[in-house]
This record gives sequence, C-alpha cells and structure tokens, in this order.
Amino acid sequence: EAAFLAAKADEPIEKNYIRAHALKYSEENNCDIETASLRVFGNCDGAYGANINFMIEQGSWEKEDELAESYTRRKGFAYGINGKPVRQEALMQNIMSKIDVAYQNLDSVEVGVTSIDTYFDTLGGISRAVKKAKGVKEEAPIYIGDQTKGEGVIRSLSEQVALETRTRVLNPKWYEGMLDNGYEGVRQIESHLTHTLGWSATTGQVQPWVYEEMTKTFILDPEMRSRLAELNPTASAKVVNRLLEASNRNYWKPSEKIKSSLEEFGQDLEDQLEGVTEGVTT
Repeated sequence: EAAFLAAKADEPIEKNYIRAHALKYSEENNCDIETASLRVFGNCDGAYGANINFMIEQGSWEKEDELAESYTRRKGFAYGINGKPVRQEALMQNIMSKIDVAYQNLDSVEVGVTSIDTYFDTLGGISRAVKKAKGVKEEAPIYIGDQTKGEGVIRSLSEQVALETRTRVLNPKWYEGMLDNGYEGVRQIESHLTHTLGWSATTGQVQPWVYEEMTKTFILDPEMRSRLAELNPTASAKVVNRLLEASNRNYWKPSEKIKSSLEEFGQDLEDQLEGVTEGVTT
C-alpha cells in the first residue's frame, strides 16, 4: 500500500523514484499504476521457498541459470493492497535488473549463513536472479550484517562464509562437539558443506580454500575419516561427494593426487554402504 501511495502521489518524479519507476513501467508495458507499483514478492498461497535448496541437496541442476529460474518462478508472485498473490514475473525481472546490492541481517549466534539452507535459498537466489535479469557476468554482491554482539559488523558474504568456516567447521572445539553427538554430528558437518556449496552455486563468492581445508580436515586424515565413516557412513559419503561435486563444478581445483584420493575414498564409502566391505581403506 505504501508503494502504491507513493506511485500515485502528485509530486515531481525527480523527488519520487517509486513514482518515476512505476510510471515508466506502466507506460512501457501498458498496465495500470497499481500493478506497476507492486514491490512485495513471494510464493503463491501454500508454497514456501525457492526450491534452490532442494536442487542443491539433490544435485539436480547443470547450469547456475537454472537456480535463477527456479527463484523467479517460485517467488514471482506479487502481493498488492488486496493481499492476494498474483504472478508478475515480468515486473519482478524488471525490478531485479535494477538491484545493486543484497543484504541479510543476522541476530543469533546459534545460526549462521552456512548453518541452514534458507539463507542461500532466498538471498543466494536473489543474487543469482539479479545476475540473470541484468545479463551481466557478476552476481549481485551480498553483505551480511552481524548484529549478534556490540554495535554490529558488516561483512561481505565471502568474509562471512570464511569466518563461519574457521570458527565452526574447521574449529576442533566445534567439530569434536559435533562428533560427540555421533550420527547427527556427522550430518551437521555434511550440512555445513552442502550449504557452502549452495553459496558457491548461487553467488560464486566462496573462496576455494574452504573446500581444500575441509578435505584436509575430514577426508585426508585417515583417523578422522574412519571416525566419520563409523559414526555415519551415509553422511560421510555425502561429504566426499560434495567435495568432488564442488571440484567438478569448478568451485575449487584440487591437485590430481587429492582428487584421486577423494574418488578412491568415495568408492570405499559407497562399498561400505552397500555391504561390499566392512571397513574403509585407510
């Protein structure tokens, strides 16, 4: 309603950008000012999310543009003053093409951008959709507002992922605490890696060393690899497969030796799951 009131306000367009953009879109697309002023988008009734998280989880995508298309298709419903969602993908694409920065606020020390898939499903989806709408090579930059203590800190997404990787996934205090929880602990490690891959896919803003250090910590160390496999062979196999997937999608470039080791360990874990062997080669 606020956007609609601004769009129809009787004032100069140089002082009212909402009115200026709405009038321009209305003229170019032969639609009324109420439609042109729509600014709140989301899912249709009864739906949730952009489905990017499921696509990442299942590896069911080939090109990053597929992720952008899923976001636009799922989130392309505009909510007007009557509160009812109406599909307006063209208008959403027009708005996306004008976005320069995406932003997310964090207010809990318990949940980070790699802890749950909601963040890359939505914020990552926006970044990828903006890139496609603009037809440019770079994704929209993402900034994270960390309000968990003090006056808050603004970081780039790359900085935030790096920070969470160092303080959680690669921190012995964190992963040993996870492993104390057995089966679920290994799954949490795998989830962080999967969510990190989701950020690579949607934004391209994950530094390659993240995957390399995860490989060294959890897979190339024989003792750690055996512990993971014993506690949760399914999640352990997924960790290896995610690292290989990240390599195959060019999000990092391991040496031939490391890649061969990952492939070998991955096959060992798959054999264990299928009952071909009783242990994992160390």
